[in-house]
Amino acid sequence: EIPEAQKFAHAQVTTVYWGNTDKMMGKFAERNRTIVDTKTFKNSYIQDAVVASEDRTFYENSGIDIKGIVRAFWNNVRGRPTQGASTLTQQYVENYYTGKNVGYTGKFKETILALKINRQVSKEKILNDYLNTIYFGRGAYGIEAAANAYFGKDAKDLDLSESAMLAGIIPAPNSWDPLVNPDKAKQRWQRVLNLMAADNMIKEEEKASATFPKVIEKKPQATYFKGTTGYLLQHVRQELVKQIGYTEDEIDRAGIKIYTTIDPKKQKMLEDAIGALPDKRPEGLRVAASSVDTATGAILAEYGGSDYQKVQRNAVTQDVAQAGSTFKPFALLAALEKGHKLSEQLDGSGPMKVNDAWVGNYGGASYGKVDLIRATKLSINTAYVRLNSEIGMEATRQVAISAGYSKDTVGLDKNSIVGVLGTSSPHNYEIAEAYTTFATGGVRRPAHIIAKITDSAGNILYEAETQGTRQFEEENISELTKALAAVTESGGTGATAGKLGRPVAAKTGSSNDNRSAQFVGYVPQMVTAVSMYQVGKDGSEQSITPFGGVREVTGGTWPAKIWLAYMKDAVKDLPEQPLFSVENGKQKVKPRPKKTPYQTAEVPSPPPPQTIETPLKVPSSSVSENPPAPSEEPSTSPSP
Repeated sequence: EIPEAQKFAHAQVTTVYWGNTDKMMGKFAERNRTIVDTKTFKNSYIQDAVVASEDRTFYENSGIDIKGIVRAFWNNVRGRPTQGASTLTQQYVENYYTGKNVGYTGKFKETILALKINRQVSKEKILNDYLNTIYFGRGAYGIEAAANAYFGKDAKDLDLSESAMLAGIIPAPNSWDPLVNPDKAKQRWQRVLNLMAADNMIKEEEKASATFPKVIEKKPQATYFKGTTGYLLQHVRQELVKQIGYTEDEIDRAGIKIYTTIDPKKQKMLEDAIGALPDKRPEGLRVAASSVDTATGAILAEYGGSDYQKVQRNAVTQDVAQAGSTFKPFALLAALEKGHKLSEQLDGSGPMKVNDAWVGNYGGASYGKVDLIRATKLSINTAYVRLNSEIGMEATRQVAISAGYSKDTVGLDKNSIVGVLGTSSPHNYEIAEAYTTFATGGVRRPAHIIAKITDSAGNILYEAETQGTRQFEEENISELTKALAAVTESGGTGATAGKLGRPVAAKTGSSNDNRSAQFVGYVPQMVTAVSMYQVGKDGSEQSITPFGGVREVTGGTWPAKIWLAYMKDAVKDLPEQPLFSVENGKQKVKPRPKKTPYQTAEVPSPPPPQTIETPLKVPSSSVSENPPAPSEEPSTSPSP
């Protein structure tokens, strides 16, 4: 029976693009190959050159070379190497089906397959598959990759001299590369032209006028997993596997085209905003940021780190950090769902003891009765713990999951009511996704980095689901938005965002001992989340060392400044719109089942370089076991 083709025979380069453009972000490849249909080429130079050089009787023979087989057998008997396959069909069998054959059994199998395939497969298909499979040197598999590697052009545009040169070096491409051995390469080139003329494939005058082609310099192997782009490619691979359904083994051989959601202009804006941080930063400081289009869930910009070659962990998708007070709105929304009103009064005095742990407000402040808007605006810990005690941690947890958190989020399974202070540790993009659900009026659109995937011919294999599903009632989101908008007003913990000069809602977040600092804010069209945390050499979570003149790194300091610096530029092309409310128009969205028209790839690959950084270790709780010490700051200081 004719076996399945070897996996690497089909392997093609998978290309990743910036947004819906032809600007390449990077490639995934086990084999540098792009399969083309050589039968459609306007000229037959490359086909004729290969036939003349490798198998002059190709179109007439039975697929095998009896003399070659006898010679291989005789050499084997005498203990000598069994030489390579003689006919194109035998070479095709070896490259496409069986791999390198040695010994009697292998050669016999190759011979039988060549005879069988010669009867069942057209000569044109055999030649086409051969040209797409053979190795041409310079890491190029197939004629398309070879044309690009040697001449910087498509295979369909190869002229006579270029075709003759490539055909001539097939037996030993690395040794006969014109830049390695120009004399041998020219000798082989002339040989092919002579054979083509002798077989009436070209005219004598064409042979006489041909000049040896000039090849380009060999390009070093590209390393796309570097700089900030390496983190984007890591995220693409992660989404291909976890959300879409490709296997790691398929990605590098599929030959697909992946169009990301990343906006190159906004990506640079985000990188510039983070790059503007003071040069003297603590060792081990990490910054994560993601910006999401609320209309689709598309990630417009993402910062997973400064250099993938140095730290091979994406701060947005792989690391986690305690959410801090960015978690509080989940409790507020849960309360609104249970019928509570923003005008309700809560006790904001502190500190307070919960079981064996003490909970205090930022700066040691103690408040009297406060309504839910003020409790949110000033991020009053004790008021929110009392609110969570009334509605139950389970309700708060379910809101977080419905909004965008994974049910497996580190620390989210803890049942203590102090979990409302953000002791759970989500990924940065999950914070952005959850707040996108707020910005849309309660419609969840999963954050994603892949917009669509096509095959090499442009047929769509996958498109991201962007319609979304309604998770919360509009009336409740409308009330929640009022509280989050108050955070950005003068005196609020997120007043920095209020400097954007348009309607905005936000929330700050800082964990106990300043082990993380979070800021997330949005305008109706876009949500951006910024996370900051510090990692020890052993991967342990550390308190963020103050820097840049800031006494304490909280969500309202550097994360908020990064957010504002980015958003000022990022929203310039967006019309100013009011935040969602039931007064400015409802957004009715009917849920629908998720559809992923993914077609299984026929071909596979290794993952990115192995992680060289220790994963961040996050403790299960950030609540102090001792009463919080009074701060030197005024008692009116807002909580983070």
